[in-house]
Amino acid sequence: MKKARLLEIEARKAEINQLIERGELSPEEVENFITEVDGLNAELIQARESQEKLVALRNAISEGRIGENDNIISRFSSKDNNGSEESDTDPYNSTEYRTAFMEYVCRGTPLPDNFTKNMSTEYRAGAVTSTGDVGAVIPTTILNEIIMKAESYGHIFSGVRRMNIQGGVSVPIMTLKPTASWINELTPSNTQRLNANESIIFNYYGLECRIAQTLLASVVTLQEFQRQFVPLAAEAMVKAIEIGIFNGTGMNSMLGVLNESRIVPANRITLSPEEFGSWTEWKKKVFGKMKKSYRNGIFIMAQGTFDGYIDGMVDANGQPIGRVNYGIDGGESYRFGGRRVETVEDEVLPSYEEAGDGAVVAVFMRLNDYAINTNLEMRVVKWEDHDTNTVKNKCIMILDGKVIDPHGILLIMKGA
Repeated sequence: MKKARLLEIEARKAEINQLIERGELSPEEVENFITEVDGLNAELIQARESQEKLVALRNAISEGRIGENDNIISRFSSKDNNGSEESDTDPYNSTEYRTAFMEYVCRGTPLPDNFTKNMSTEYRAGAVTSTGDVGAVIPTTILNEIIMKAESYGHIFSGVRRMNIQGGVSVPIMTLKPTASWINELTPSNTQRLNANESIIFNYYGLECRIAQTLLASVVTLQEFQRQFVPLAAEAMVKAIEIGIFNGTGMNSMLGVLNESRIVPANRITLSPEEFGSWTEWKKKVFGKMKKSYRNGIFIMAQGTFDGYIDGMVDANGQPIGRVNYGIDGGESYRFGGRRVETVEDEVLPSYEEAGDGAVVAVFMRLNDYAINTNLEMRVVKWEDHDTNTVKNKCIMILDGKVIDPHGILLIMKGA
């Protein structure tokens, strides 16, 4: 297809989109537009497939792979858009399904029968069963990219412990603290038992992200669809998870660190404005409460808290306690009292300046003392909202999160 024709198709689709946004279309006009857009999309898909086959043919010629027993088209069709071989056992990683998935989300085109049959039983056996309104499994390539983006975007999310166990099962927290005693020939030491009098239960909670149809409706290629869909879903999901790690109420959501009742009062430390800027008070009230076995944790606080109160703090001898190290790539690494500092947005923890009296402004913990239970399976649902006459898309992940070990967590609160 010539470039001029591609431009004509794009211009016509943009014109149709403008007419739809203006409204006041008759049912006959709507049906005509649906037929016309389907024809334009089919023409684009055919042109794209022809172009991809031509590229494969040129590559085969340049590599000297032309021969009677060398089927170029079959070689091409067994690879995805990145040129990597697709798995024979994963139909949801095929170009055919990913393209059909894009059409389902963007334009509501039903998935082919060969993908909808037995979808719930064939895909990712043993995964947590979600609600019955699920419309389409996110293609494997896109799902893996979402997980990759989540790892790089959320520093807190990437550090916590992730589990994949059945929900509703009680997980025992075992305590083993045997003591040794002196013995003689006639008096043995006491037999001690393993204690497991604490337990946690992970539930099934749904995390939902709704994506605007107007943004996705303009996407025509699979590559562009992945570029648009992945960052939107990843950023929204990870942001919600990181807020939940600290602020979750445990009611239809994960239970956050700040609402964990098992953190003892002695580990809830209040610092007045004068004390918060004093290294002597931090050393006595905060570092003095760090148990030796938990001292390998990190500080978590808002960026404004570190910049305004911690950065540049010195001891009585003028030695820096809070500092920033700058890498050759321009990255910043924060340290306070020899411990790493991870800064977060104010939505996760408020800055000391903006926080109210009694609010938690900093947390000291080992990130792997908090666990998220999820299979990291994300599904997308498309439906029509008749109340607002709009078509909506939502992305759903089933997960729960709880503190595993609260004994080393310190909550630093703002005092009056």
